[in-house]
Amino acid sequence: MDTVVAALRSALDDQDGTVVLTDPAALDAARTDKSGWTAPGGPVAVVEARTVEHVQAVLRTCSAFGVPVVPRGAGTGLAGGANGTGGSVVLSVARMDRILGVSTQDEYAVVEPGVLNGDLNAAVAEFGLRFAPDPASAAISSVGGNIATNAGGLRCVKYGVTREAVLGLDVVLADGRLVSTGHRTVKGVTGLDLTALLVGSEGTLGVIVGATVRLVPVPVGEPATLAAVYPDVESAAWAAALVVTDVARPSTVELLDAAALEGIAAYLGPQAMTETVGSTAAGGVFLLVEWDGPGAAEAALGAVPGLQRVGGTVRLAGSAAERDRLLTIRRSFHPAMEARGRVLIEDVAVPRSRLAEMFTRIETIGREHGVTIPTVAHAGDGNLHPNFVFDGDEVPQHVWDAADALFRAAIELGGTLTGEHGVGVLKRRWIGDELGDDVLELQRGIRKVFDPTGILNPGKAF
Repeated sequence: MDTVVAALRSALDDQDGTVVLTDPAALDAARTDKSGWTAPGGPVAVVEARTVEHVQAVLRTCSAFGVPVVPRGAGTGLAGGANGTGGSVVLSVARMDRILGVSTQDEYAVVEPGVLNGDLNAAVAEFGLRFAPDPASAAISSVGGNIATNAGGLRCVKYGVTREAVLGLDVVLADGRLVSTGHRTVKGVTGLDLTALLVGSEGTLGVIVGATVRLVPVPVGEPATLAAVYPDVESAAWAAALVVTDVARPSTVELLDAAALEGIAAYLGPQAMTETVGSTAAGGVFLLVEWDGPGAAEAALGAVPGLQRVGGTVRLAGSAAERDRLLTIRRSFHPAMEARGRVLIEDVAVPRSRLAEMFTRIETIGREHGVTIPTVAHAGDGNLHPNFVFDGDEVPQHVWDAADALFRAAIELGGTLTGEHGVGVLKRRWIGDELGDDVLELQRGIRKVFDPTGILNPGKAF
């Protein structure tokens, strides 16, 4: 391994040791992400690439030595997909963080992979544009990471997930070749859609070094936001289905179950909750709905009677400050969970028509395994995030047992193991249950075409 490190330093002309890092702190930091999982062993080096040529040199060197390479961005993943495993070289593109160009006429931006989602939006806001994917981690997650996991977020019910926002990619293959896929036109069907294939591939097919991403106009006017509290999750899920299928499609539909709302109340304080959604929140289920663009206020007002008929106590934000207070409840979910201990944040999705049933299954699984599972859902697209709070550095076995039952329930209901976080390491052993042997064999065959020697992120995804 000393030979590998020396070869990397030579290939990268890293005389002062600022690109190829081997200090224990850097190696240890690269072993973990936001999932709570820490890889056993550890990488032999972390390379902080600054250029495409750096990435090419790393892959050529590691390919020659047969050393595994773990591509990594901001390290905010939730499935262990970019954690540096034993004997690997972690290839970080976090320092490749330039916005290379913006076309306002064609509505796209050309970016390096390390650009943070929030920074890209701040930069293009002056043109009245934005990058639509909005994961909860937008302020700290990179666009490259969003692409690698096909991230979603609160607005994807209206604007779609990351795949719909990527026009083209620059990718370095395992042997160091640089290829470009996609186009900068709205349409383009020449050959197979390798761009769509690479989005969500979790660093197993190549290392993303550049992206052309679609921008959309920032909606005119103020958004209209309302919150409704329901006595049970079935009523709230039915209400969510009503607003999502309405002609005036909302941009955000979020559902917090009773356990989640209880945790947020403990975090924010009873008074804050009462001032925001009223005393009815105690023991209730919280539904947040937002519309944007022309007609947003009319759409929100029009939705109120239907939400009330289903049994909700509805509150319509009358000002920007009140809207922020309602959004604070949703934004406080993960901080509220983290205030209680270590958190395993899960990510399953089911058809919207099975959303209430999945919530019921989660409650049952929690009782059977003796664990409370607070859950938030992007109710507009059936994506649920059950959370497990635990003590200690390792996820306890009874939590994994509950998660196992949860994954199997999602698949049984016609859903998927992951809606937006990716498979990574944490869900790899269940992937065959969803895909089946034949599809899994096809996917592994495609992986071998891109990476014949298997050095890219081995043991991850599929």
